[in-house]
Amino acid sequence: MSIKAPGNTFLKVNLITIIVLFVLILAGGVVRSTGSGMGCPDWPKCFGRYVPPTSISELPANYKKVYADKRLAKNQKFAKMLDVFGYSQLATRIRNDKSILVPEEFNSARTWTEYVNRLIGALSGVLLFLCAVFSFQYWKSSKLIASLSIFNLVLVGFQGWLGSIVVSTNLVAWIVTVHMLIALAILAISIATYHMARVQGRYKVQRKPLVAIVTIVVLALSILQITFGTEVREKIDAVASHLEGSYRESWVTRAGDIFAQHRDVAVIVLLANLVLYVLIRKGFNRHSIQQQLMSFNFLMIMLQIVTGIFLSYWALPPFAQASHIILASLLFGAQFYLLLNLFSSVNVQGAGK
Repeated sequence: MSIKAPGNTFLKVNLITIIVLFVLILAGGVVRSTGSGMGCPDWPKCFGRYVPPTSISELPANYKKVYADKRLAKNQKFAKMLDVFGYSQLATRIRNDKSILVPEEFNSARTWTEYVNRLIGALSGVLLFLCAVFSFQYWKSSKLIASLSIFNLVLVGFQGWLGSIVVSTNLVAWIVTVHMLIALAILAISIATYHMARVQGRYKVQRKPLVAIVTIVVLALSILQITFGTEVREKIDAVASHLEGSYRESWVTRAGDIFAQHRDVAVIVLLANLVLYVLIRKGFNRHSIQQQLMSFNFLMIMLQIVTGIFLSYWALPPFAQASHIILASLLFGAQFYLLLNLFSSVNVQGAGK
């Protein structure tokens, strides 16, 4: 049974979307590692423009006060919302955070780094919209594909709003972590809808419950590791701010217990993937998608270890920070796609029919 032309369009757009989402995560890593998160003081525009300035001479003399006042007003609204949901302590902390009132100095490189990140984010939003539109071609055969595609579009809208809060609140720690986890959720939904559309009408069910259980455990460990990694970065940001950017070589050691937890979980992740690799080798032939994905997983883990060493012993070089984030995301994506293929995968013998 072949997939109809509209379905092929959905698959192509969805695959491009997945690639762009990975690029977006990389861009976000570059923004974070270069300290460009506040490169644009407002959102969705940048310095009140759709195309940001390249020189401070293009800005009004009182630009610092203008954007500081706008951020203060926005944070007051966010604090009120937190009060409604019972987070009064956090709301009070945001209201009393004097750093929010400190105007950002214009830096052309940081501004354009953040601006490019926003452009990629806008592109991903357009692509997710197209995925939602084309997903209705599956409405009769699989309402789940369309429903998830629509939900993903709503989720990316929420992610955009949350991104504006990240900027407005000077990157409040827990919001950054939530922002990263939502990015993974958007990525996972896109991968899931791609897989469901791809195997529809020509798949075989896999019956290997032990492998599936171990894969779920491995995937959960990866999510936990990414969460710890984000928290490590938040702690290091706090240390860097306290030291005013000085003594960079001591930032990792000053991060405390969260760094040790991140390192310990990395060892557990490696061991769990070794167990999964053995099970995959025994249960699937070497040309199967499952073995190919497992080999890719190990490549990502090895590269993660290398970048982790660079981060630990070479004073957090920016290229290693961005690489570490994208490698973790690629590992998550591959593990999730492996899990989907453990439940059902394309029947190779019937794929061309």
